[in-house]
Amino acid sequence: MPPVRRHSLADQVAEALLERIRSGEWALGAKLPAETTLGPQLGVGRSTVREAIRQLAGLGVLQTRQGAGVFVVSLDVDEDWDLVLRRVDITTVLEARISIESEAAALAAERRTPSDIRRMRSALEHRAGARSTIEELVDADLAFHRSILSASHNEILVGLFDDFTPRQRQAMVEMLRIHHEFGSDEDHGAHAQVLEAIVARDPERARALSRDDLKSLKLSLS
Repeated sequence: MPPVRRHSLADQVAEALLERIRSGEWALGAKLPAETTLGPQLGVGRSTVREAIRQLAGLGVLQTRQGAGVFVVSLDVDEDWDLVLRRVDITTVLEARISIESEAAALAAERRTPSDIRRMRSALEHRAGARSTIEELVDADLAFHRSILSASHNEILVGLFDDFTPRQRQAMVEMLRIHHEFGSDEDHGAHAQVLEAIVARDPERARALSRDDLKSLKLSLS
């Protein structure tokens, strides 16, 4: 492997080390050679190697253990979550939503407060009247679903839903220009039933209705 040129930046050294890890030169759990060994191999000083190791440690690839050395703890950099969401199709997103939102609906049935009920009912009413544009309907639908997530009082589930929102909004707008079942009276009735189960404190029914609603959306968009 040719050395990295002396004027190269630490991120270039980090990339060179990462490529060596990816190639299998150092296995998972292996200890890296000392900076005094890596520096001459790469044609850079110890401080540059140290900074490159710090970068890879920040990315979760390397771990520095005091008094023991530097170890490989991952064989590659974790892919950026936003990039993953931009790449996957709407079906994949909906499959994740089914798991997240069905559980959130059950939790909402157990934990909802009077103010949660008011917000969910207001969001459902807004969804019923959102017919001017596809974008308006999609935004109103997502707002209703988020009101259920909020009523679950589980910050992680809410955060996951919020992460999905930009990707699913874009895909749903595009798909609904072709599929027109979404937003029908039958579709709205299914959402109302989910809310009724939550208000009635029936977690199992809320879970099942939420799952069925999202599965129907998945089928209509496939």
